[in-house]
Amino acid sequence: MLYPDVLNPELIDRIPLSARTVLDVGCGGGALGAEYKRRNPRARYFGIELDPAAAQLASARLDAVAQVDVETAPLPFGDTLFDCILYGDVLEHLRDPWAVLGLHVRRLAPGGVVVICMPNAEHWSFVERLLRGTWNYEPLGLFDATHLRWFTPETTRRALGGAGLVACDVVARVFDRAAAERFAHAMSPALRALGIDPEAYLSRSAPLQHVWRACRMVPERLQVVSTMLPPVGGVSEVRVSEPMRALGAEPAVVTAIIEGFVAPERPSDIPGVFILHRPRLLGEQGLAQLRQAMAGGHLVICEFDDNPEYLAALQHPEVLNFTGVHAVQTTTPALAQVLRRYNPEVGIFPNAVARAPDVVNHANAGRQTLFFGGINRESEWPPYIAALNRAAAMAGERLHFSIVADRGLFDALETPHKSFTPLCDYETYRELLSRSEICFMPLSDTPFNRCKSDLKFIEAAALRVTALASPTVYADSIVDGENGVLFRSQDELTQRLLRLVANPEIGRAIGTTAREQVLRERMLADQVAARISWYRSLWARRAELQAALAARVPSLASIGPAA
Repeated sequence: MLYPDVLNPELIDRIPLSARTVLDVGCGGGALGAEYKRRNPRARYFGIELDPAAAQLASARLDAVAQVDVETAPLPFGDTLFDCILYGDVLEHLRDPWAVLGLHVRRLAPGGVVVICMPNAEHWSFVERLLRGTWNYEPLGLFDATHLRWFTPETTRRALGGAGLVACDVVARVFDRAAAERFAHAMSPALRALGIDPEAYLSRSAPLQHVWRACRMVPERLQVVSTMLPPVGGVSEVRVSEPMRALGAEPAVVTAIIEGFVAPERPSDIPGVFILHRPRLLGEQGLAQLRQAMAGGHLVICEFDDNPEYLAALQHPEVLNFTGVHAVQTTTPALAQVLRRYNPEVGIFPNAVARAPDVVNHANAGRQTLFFGGINRESEWPPYIAALNRAAAMAGERLHFSIVADRGLFDALETPHKSFTPLCDYETYRELLSRSEICFMPLSDTPFNRCKSDLKFIEAAALRVTALASPTVYADSIVDGENGVLFRSQDELTQRLLRLVANPEIGRAIGTTAREQVLRERMLADQVAARISWYRSLWARRAELQAALAARVPSLASIGPAA
């Protein structure tokens, strides 16, 4: 039977992004694997599927698919060891799921994780149907006619233990809590008569499914907490929410994004880091904020991705952004060099793509769209407006301009073939960029700009959009004519823009090369292990880091993580 070709969002988010080999037992049509490969393109994703139609569909999406019965055939794919083995609503369909799990775990790589989605036999609808006498099998769902085994959280935990595994964590999937609450409330008198607490019963009966992660040994935990500025222009998503989501996919890491400077409680036996996203820590108020952040015993890290020496808000005699923390996290070597003047402990994590997006541009060879979007870049385009207008006049309706946020540039463009979008959310920004063929990226050669990252290049490249960029910053990432186009003067800008408009196939080829480079080199999945390793190394040196902090800011000497 071919089940619906959909993915389980809680399941996909529990697959470690550090995995290099994944086995999906009962992969269906491969929807889950296809999504995971978008997040981790370098992983090898294997599937096992009994249904011929589903296996054929999955074969077009995954690296390899075996159409076998896992209860009668040996585990395929040679001697491959798997970093992650998945069972998405599979074990309940087997005659002897315990034997299958125990056999498969032998192929789990050291440090590997098993991820299981299991229906909950304690779901309230079971009891309701039994009471009403309406219990019947159905084609899909909790009452699937092909379910041979029934599991509760406790029996699942025992099954994991029988296979030599220890549960790392479990997430409940609740789809209609209001209905569960109504049933528990109606049953309260009977529950109390049986000595059952109605609230405890509700917590057990509300989840339709549970998603489990298990390992041979519970990994050493790490707590990573971060603040986040309001999401404007994508910086917060790229620098905080997406990396935190990636870290949270690891069974060893517990993550949280919070407001304010008070971190959640940290268990004494778990290392913890508290990341402050682009804070403004000044004078006595800054000291008070740092004391709050350190009170829970975390190491405190400042996340910053601009040169602070050119930001007016930080030109204060008592700036504590970098001296008042244990370490600093940034995006480029040039910026790290600046920040090390204030704090020698600097980690560099270049901006990266969390998920390979769909490619939708180059749908109309007769029209090329040039995209420009950026906050605080109003001074970057005026030296080139004459060049843009010359190109617009010569290209006519073949060249369209899509401008985000910068009304000045929109008004200065002397063409009717243009559209303007006010400052928007990051999803809208990327949608507009995805429908463009060229991304205009001017940066003047200033000390501030030299420390900027190539974020706009990787955003465009991931979408197969050709970067048309100045050498400042982008020459470090772009090989001119191969994965992007560089310009150094107004005449060069006009000439190269018109060439892209006249020869769309050139831009398409350049954009394709750039996209392949990003998927190969600049995926967030490839940074997860390095981020965790850096945080753990800082924690191992916490006494040294606390002493260095106390020397820089004596008033913080008595606060910090215990050695």
